Amino acid sequence: MDSLISAAARALAAGDALAALKRVALRDDPPALALRGIALAQLGEHPRARELLKRAARGFGAHEALARARCVVAEAEVALAMRDFAGSPRALDTAMATLAGCGDAGNALQARLIAARRQLLLGRLDEAAATLAPVHAQPLPPLPGAVAALLVAELALRSLRMAEVQTALARAGDAVRRAGVPALQAEVTEALALLERPAARRLAEGRWLPLRLQDVAELLDSGALVVDACRHGLRAGAQWLPLARRPILFTLARALAEAWPGDADRDALIARAFRTRDADETHRARLRVEIGRLRALMAGLAGVEATARGFVLKPADGRPVAVLAPPIDGDQGDLIALLSDGAAWSTSALALALGTSQRNVQRALAELEAAGRVRASGQTRARRWLAPPLTGFTTILLLPAALPLG
Repeated sequence: MDSLISAAARALAAGDALAALKRVALRDDPPALALRGIALAQLGEHPRARELLKRAARGFGAHEALARARCVVAEAEVALAMRDFAGSPRALDTAMATLAGCGDAGNALQARLIAARRQLLLGRLDEAAATLAPVHAQPLPPLPGAVAALLVAELALRSLRMAEVQTALARAGDAVRRAGVPALQAEVTEALALLERPAARRLAEGRWLPLRLQDVAELLDSGALVVDACRHGLRAGAQWLPLARRPILFTLARALAEAWPGDADRDALIARAFRTRDADETHRARLRVEIGRLRALMAGLAGVEATARGFVLKPADGRPVAVLAPPIDGDQGDLIALLSDGAAWSTSALALALGTSQRNVQRALAELEAAGRVRASGQTRARRWLAPPLTGFTTILLLPAALPLG
């Protein structure tokens, strides 16, 4: 390795991307291309950085598998920053195996952390936990140790394991102090602040009360029948009934829970579930059918009984009933939650993370753009979507697979 490449690498390690570029900006050999790509990535020029890293990987010969694997890892990190999930994760897995086999433990660890972060962003919590599992058993240097601890904290936070969250954040704070990286210090501070912000609302005595994440965890563990409008399902103890794909049934369940212990008026249920103000006999017949479907699905959790004016919810075993609602109003909370991370997302990446079609995402974004809640940059395939940062509360419960149950 020549002196300019070595000097540029040292500058990048110190976080001085401009100094690195001064040494390799006019060179097109693979090591210089790789360093230029990493430097541009540090400066936020992700598309150009990705192009350079791909050229560098192609430039390294078959006998330079280690260097090529490092380029693949760097490109995967840039793709993650761009919220581009189109590529197969197999290339990163192969690079991680190559790095580990060649004794490059540091970059192999970096590849593992990138893979775990990708899985978290897509809501694949079980896969992320499996990817992070080998990290727990080994001592880590301060910088990757801080990143790993933050990932463990986010994984626990998305699963509402609050004791694990506190332990992981304490470990991350200690590692960050030893690493001395201001950006990571800010990330730990922000993670701690999330714990104190409202994360949801609960209906109590006709009023909506804000709940922190700790309060939500305690409510879900209380044994109450919780109609969860964050994840669109019903929770009672360890039982979870998802209704995200049955919107009419969930709307009826929520309306019944909001009226509990009283009954909900038939016409009010029709207006809310079928979005019509002029109820007739066909609507009342349809309501009876949908109530019958809901009653069958909720068997063991609760019953639904007819009354003179409508229907009343009868939870099993005398459980209390609670309604858990998102901290923000509207039907696109999960989309806003993803966009509020400050990164620019493509519609294809949003569709992959939300588990829906790209066309559905495009329609939702058009509605949000018309309301001034999101904005687009770029054109056609390069178009990306952003939302302004949300303050005063956290949308962690609206992220994909934020509450894996069962």
